[in-house]
Amino acid sequence: MAIKDLDILLKSMNPELDNKSYVFLSVSEKEFRNLKINPLLIYREKEGLTIIIDKKSADKNRLPYSEIWSLITLNVNSDLTAIGFLVAIYKKLAEAGISINAVSAYYHDISLFLIKNLRNH
Repeated sequence: MAIKDLDILLKSMNPELDNKSYVFLSVSEKEFRNLKINPLLIYREKEGLTIIIDKKSADKNRLPYSEIWSLITLNVNSDLTAIGFLVAIYKKLAEAGISINAVSAYYHDISLFLIKNLRNH
């Protein structure tokens, strides 16, 4: 069952670091259809598709990117309407000087992408 209570969410999360490296990049719909890739995420924007893909696939397809990211999944079934969960996490990481990009999904409400060179914080 999805959890709404902030205190329970913070105590229940079980962060897991993925051992792959990821990149964010943008491609057109046409470019995307011609690629043989399996993105972790696709987000359609008016300027093009933002995709998150593992670095090896991006390199193999010679796709340009600027930063390399690590992925941490919080492994807690948070209710999508829970209030303050992401704010609490952002606050702690900001205090440590860590930049993140968060992604929410149905089962793993929050997955965090951290710049790779900050992985050992």
